[in-house]
Amino acid sequence: MHSKKNKVDKRFMKIIKPLENIFVPAPGPDEVYATSLLDRQFSFTGLKKLLGAADISKAGDRTAGLAAKDEMEREAARSILSGLSLQHIYDTPLTDGSGRVDSVMRAGYEIDLEVFRTIATMTLGQLKDHLLASGGAEVERLGKALTPVMASALAKIMDVHELVFIPRKIAKPTRARTLIGLPGCLSFRLQPNHPKDDLDAISLLVYTDLSLGMGDCLIGVNPSEGSVDNVSRILHHLDKLRRETEAPSQICVLGHVKTQLAALDQGAPVEILFQSFAGTERTLTEEFDVTVEFMDRAYAIMAERGPLAGRADQFMYFETGQGSEMTYRKHDGIDMTTCEALCYGLCRRYDPFMVNNATGFIGPETHLNDFELMVSTLQDHFMGKILGLPMGISPSYTLHSQSHLEGQQMAVQLATAAGANFFMDVYLGADRMLAHFVNSGHDDQTMREIYNRNPAPEFLRWAVGRGIFEQTPDGRVTRGPNWGNPRLFISSDAEFQRLRESLPNAPGFDNAGPRPANAVQRVLRANQAVGREAVHSDLRFDELASFNFRTLSTVAVGKADHLKNPELGSRLSPESAATLTPEHRDVQIVVTDGLSAEAVHHNVSDLLPVLQDGLASRDFTMGQPILVPYGRVKLVEALGDALKPQLLILLVGERPGGDALSSRSLSAYLAIRLADSSSLPEAIRYSGNASIVYEYTLITNIYAGGLPAVEAGSVVAEKAMEILEHQAAGNRLEDILARLEGVNEHL
Repeated sequence: MHSKKNKVDKRFMKIIKPLENIFVPAPGPDEVYATSLLDRQFSFTGLKKLLGAADISKAGDRTAGLAAKDEMEREAARSILSGLSLQHIYDTPLTDGSGRVDSVMRAGYEIDLEVFRTIATMTLGQLKDHLLASGGAEVERLGKALTPVMASALAKIMDVHELVFIPRKIAKPTRARTLIGLPGCLSFRLQPNHPKDDLDAISLLVYTDLSLGMGDCLIGVNPSEGSVDNVSRILHHLDKLRRETEAPSQICVLGHVKTQLAALDQGAPVEILFQSFAGTERTLTEEFDVTVEFMDRAYAIMAERGPLAGRADQFMYFETGQGSEMTYRKHDGIDMTTCEALCYGLCRRYDPFMVNNATGFIGPETHLNDFELMVSTLQDHFMGKILGLPMGISPSYTLHSQSHLEGQQMAVQLATAAGANFFMDVYLGADRMLAHFVNSGHDDQTMREIYNRNPAPEFLRWAVGRGIFEQTPDGRVTRGPNWGNPRLFISSDAEFQRLRESLPNAPGFDNAGPRPANAVQRVLRANQAVGREAVHSDLRFDELASFNFRTLSTVAVGKADHLKNPELGSRLSPESAATLTPEHRDVQIVVTDGLSAEAVHHNVSDLLPVLQDGLASRDFTMGQPILVPYGRVKLVEALGDALKPQLLILLVGERPGGDALSSRSLSAYLAIRLADSSSLPEAIRYSGNASIVYEYTLITNIYAGGLPAVEAGSVVAEKAMEILEHQAAGNRLEDILARLEGVNEHL
């Protein structure tokens, strides 16, 4: 435990303005915006519709009915938007479904009103021209006077060259142990994820990427299992690695903010506090399980007693990415780009050390192809930079989308030219835990050499001292003799081999200049080809007949529908829904293909009997197991509402990623139905969501290279018993278990 509180240095603490003290104009009725092109008339009812139509066509906006029908309608919307004054946009706050200005929108109205008054009469087109003609200091000054909706509107009337040209003028340095974001520098977050959170594998990944000169921004792990104990365990391990290597960086485990704060209470080194953000209050609260008020308290806690309090200028880290609001159908009629800008308005509230945009992570339901990914990446970077944020970019793609390595690499080139502060660094670009593809250390070093960028100054001095880089007297930095040699940090060949065995799916460590050797690349691309095939596999019902499933259907009528629109896989077909009546069992098991039918076929036969036996040993009642093709996670809520069990366990194929074997990876979502639970009032209090109906616990990476299926059956059964005993799941359950463990240790 932290026995002493760090003395708060007010220089390192942003004064958070209470939401109720942020003025927002009263929303009025929707205005009709109209114009004509040649002999066609165009009209848009409300600013939301106008903003949506002015953007490039993207999958998520098409599904939401917000995209323009054709190029002429799009240009008509852009013409109208260009002629609107900034005062008009300021006076027209976007509202939720009940006509209310939500907390996320309100946070974005905290701007420099004195500067705003000097530009309020400018039209959006005039502001764009002024920004293009101005230097960086003027762009930064005006950015402080812009609301997120203004930034989104600007992004929609800019072409690619402009989206690159303007943000590259802006430098936004931030400081923890290292100073990142300086002109001429390019930093990277080292991301040593592992599907089993194996500490040896994490060590080797850290050593490998440090040897590539990466990690000056952050060493941060996305945990596979999000309990307080596991988050604390990984944090202590990362702290140990940082101290042993003496790498000047900072550490983070990207668990939920509530879990990280619980780990901080137990003495874990939570140096940088992480949370994902959304652009509508409903998504933020109901899906991400935080409120603006909670984040205000979290900031104050870190400023008072975080390990870097009084030393770091900034200590918060946020991740965003276009589409989460639309995916959950909680976008309140607002297009994806504008929702993303609203995220940045909330990020700005906390003066973060880093903001990372992961557009493309969700998949084809938000961004179908490479073009949509590239333009959205540039829009996001522009909006974040002009709103005053230290923007990092993580263009990524998944194997169930129509995006590819080449499109991702083009997005990275453009974002580097545009002046991104940092990128991700995943070993060889394949995230084996999150099943998506991003930058590798080789990509990052390639960007440094093409664009003549250096690491953060403190990190560069350290890396030169270890022969990872060399620096000439005139300041030119080149790769040194130890670049790409993880053995540099390992005590012996025997120890290197032991660590190597913990990472069996690593194709190799051979390099060709700043790039991986061709033989390594061929393995990576072959693995992706296998994964793309797995996405398009179908369930083979005859092979599952022995389990006596009752088979239901969703409203998705085929694979294409299922991949492009997740809502279809979240709803039962009318025919299936008509067959269901309340059964009131303790547990209902559901199996669906999700994004890999192969995951079902390679795991369910071993997992399901162990899971059922474990539940039966405690006399829990179970409904007949259900099999549903073309299903998504939210399907459990439709089934829960119809069958009314206490707990639903969904076994669903994950999206393929990483290596060929991981195309067979399964996840278990355990969803407790709160409607009939005595814990509902506590769930409402804990989440801040008065309409909460379900809480979720997730167990991922169930496959031969992660959590083996037989073992997973026991793990899922044990977690189900904990959920039923405490009538809680997700972060609330983990808090309960952590408190009980603390009591037991005290006794």
